[in-house]
Amino acid sequence: MKVLLFSEGKNLFKKSGVGKALEHQMKALELAGVEYTLDPNDKYDIVHINTIGLLSEKVLDKAKKNGKKVIVHTHTTYEDFKNSFIFSNYFAPIIKKRLIRMYSKADMLISPSLYTKKLILSYGIKNKIEVVSNGVDTNKFNCQKKSKKIFKKYFNIEKPLVLSVGLPFERKGIIDFYKLAEKLPFYDFVWLGAKLNVIPKKIKKLLNNKLPNLKFPGFVSEDLLLAAFCESDVFLFPSYEENEGIVVLEALSSKTPLILRDIPVYDNWLSHGEHCLKSRNLDDFMKNIKLVINNEIDIKKMVDNGRRIAEERDLKKIGVMLKYIYGEIYERKG
Repeated sequence: MKVLLFSEGKNLFKKSGVGKALEHQMKALELAGVEYTLDPNDKYDIVHINTIGLLSEKVLDKAKKNGKKVIVHTHTTYEDFKNSFIFSNYFAPIIKKRLIRMYSKADMLISPSLYTKKLILSYGIKNKIEVVSNGVDTNKFNCQKKSKKIFKKYFNIEKPLVLSVGLPFERKGIIDFYKLAEKLPFYDFVWLGAKLNVIPKKIKKLLNNKLPNLKFPGFVSEDLLLAAFCESDVFLFPSYEENEGIVVLEALSSKTPLILRDIPVYDNWLSHGEHCLKSRNLDDFMKNIKLVINNEIDIKKMVDNGRRIAEERDLKKIGVMLKYIYGEIYERKG
């Protein structure tokens, strides 16, 4: 059994969650001993598609015509497309129609969370949906293996550090991140994530900020990213809409104290005070940041619990789940 892992626009998406998800699928399949290819011209038995563009649909249609089984990963939803790129809100209804058509053609869908599965079902899609986390490399995101303090030194950071990682979208909460840096000048705030030309002017203006305690370095090397998780006092994720949030898993794996927005995607697997601190508004975020930095809660208990959540989603386990799903669909008749 050989699987085609397909994502179009690799150069565009390689610094995004979809690009990271593809990397994780590759690593997971290697760990599970599943043969795969990235080339649609290779021979394969099953295609696992991660994007919803025209080329993705062409690959899907060709596979179906040739009697191959097709799995589509529901990384894209109407809800998380909004408030991202320029004109994203205008195109969101069109994207919704497109993803419904794409997802409805698949033999099976994979959603990264139960929340996303519920969203897809709410569109009226009837296909079978399996829930499989995007996963995390808990061996890589393990701060016990990191001894050198390179991130704070590289960026000349001396105050307590509040970190966030992601594309600089309004949906990701970058405006709130800026406001928090304004209100908490005695902490340093750093947002890591590629600066794209397709973001709105108001976000570009924000990225050129003059706040002395706020930095937007853009995309950084893997070594600096790992160091950032390990050296941060807080990982702050103020996103308004997620299908899972790979960086959340990376923070949990790194045992970085996690503060995130209280949104539905985290309802059934992350608990306030047990794995993270959840916030509904700026006042909540400020209160929770201070609780962590001033050690006013049992941080060790919280991050230890969080690490166990990450270990449940380790790429080794994700590989086993994918292998089982592939086997199931490969044996299915018709």
